[in-house]
Amino acid sequence: MAVVAGNWKMHHGPRATRAFFSSLTLPSNAGSHEILVFPSAVSLAAAVAAPERDPLVQLGVQNIHWEDKGAFTGEISASMAREAGAAFTLVGHSERRHVFGETDEEVARKFKAARQAGLVPVACVGETLEERRANRVEEVILRQLDAVLSSVDSAEGRFLLAYEPVWAIGTGETATPADAAAAHGTLRARLDEALGPSRAARVPILYGGSVKPGNARELLTASNVDGVLVGGASLDAASFAALVEAAG
Repeated sequence: MAVVAGNWKMHHGPRATRAFFSSLTLPSNAGSHEILVFPSAVSLAAAVAAPERDPLVQLGVQNIHWEDKGAFTGEISASMAREAGAAFTLVGHSERRHVFGETDEEVARKFKAARQAGLVPVACVGETLEERRANRVEEVILRQLDAVLSSVDSAEGRFLLAYEPVWAIGTGETATPADAAAAHGTLRARLDEALGPSRAARVPILYGGSVKPGNARELLTASNVDGVLVGGASLDAASFAALVEAAG
């Protein structure tokens, strides 16, 4: 089973969200995979209520605050997101880290808050081009992973990881399957070490970074790549369906 996740970022208001689900026809293999869509916060209700949304498509939010309530204008809590119909949340997406300045500590707090509220967090890690050129890929992604693992106790709540090299997001540049396999192998080894092989095996690791229907199948066949986290190519219903079909 692969995970096919679409992150809409700041696209698709409620009207476009309803139109997306009214035109989305999932391929015959959809039932063999886990399908996630992360609409904008203002479009979550429209996605939840869309009568044409296939029940195979699960919903999440793109960001949460680590506090459950308080004077945090513009933020939403994990419990609010869950009450509104989200089952998942992204935490630590590269744009949250590099555009909005989120630190590893803040990402870890959001990860913990999501699990406490019953949301499944998708923790995102990845290096910049400068860090890759300096041969710091392992250092960076393991530091980011270790931050969220510090809040994982013996509780059995689910979580997912997403490796998204910053230099490949929205740039048209894509990590090769070998690049993805190397980074995912590093993350998988750390999960095995921290959680034990049995529990670690239940944590899917997704690849994100300029994934399209044309390259998804090759990426999904790379070692330790358990799914894809897709940006722009998930905005069009036909393209998203093609991504699911590419999962085989």
